[in-house]
Amino acid sequence: MRWIKENSLALTFLVLFLLAVAGQAVAGLFHYNDEQTAQGGEPVSLWSYVASSSYAVNVAENWQSEYLQFFLFIVLTVWLVQKGSPESKEPGRAGRESDEEQRVGRHADPDSPRWARAKGARLWLFSNSLGLVMGLIFLLSWLAQSVAGHAAYNAQRLSGLRDPVTWGSYVTSGEFWDRSLQNWQSELLAVLSMVVLSIYLRQRGSPESKPVGAPHASTGVGADR
Repeated sequence: MRWIKENSLALTFLVLFLLAVAGQAVAGLFHYNDEQTAQGGEPVSLWSYVASSSYAVNVAENWQSEYLQFFLFIVLTVWLVQKGSPESKEPGRAGRESDEEQRVGRHADPDSPRWARAKGARLWLFSNSLGLVMGLIFLLSWLAQSVAGHAAYNAQRLSGLRDPVTWGSYVTSGEFWDRSLQNWQSELLAVLSMVVLSIYLRQRGSPESKPVGAPHASTGVGADR
């Protein structure tokens, strides 16, 4: 029970994620079969739909936009600030910070991760590991979206008696970028809203918010704590 309590946030989001994926599969199946029937085709089973390019592209296009959001936010907040936002470092503290501030090398604590006490490539890799992994997941999900989308797009073209297109033609097409940009703009708007609204609004007890009584101009996660 203690382990569940200490990891309750991650476990809750994992359960919600699995429910959402399952719900998307069921709802997508109904929509797909409705279109199939309207076009004179045969409905498919749930497992056939989940294994299809139609389902894969819908999942992948959302994943890549989410991880693009995280990657950009992680990297840009190293150098850019927003006065008054708990999502930002304080003005004047932009940059990678000193080894002492980051507690690396000879400044590492006894309980610091082992690679925080390393030097050279290992320290660089660990120092940038979060952004690198988020960026890699974005690229892999973007690739998955392009491959699944290419297959789904060609299946749609063939059903309309049109010639299929190459992968290169697909990733430069309006279809592909319409799918991508409609997700990117919503994620970027969400980040912008969080950064700006958290200056003036509060959520008591949330680490994503400043303390209720903190001045609007106070900046940073640890502001006035």
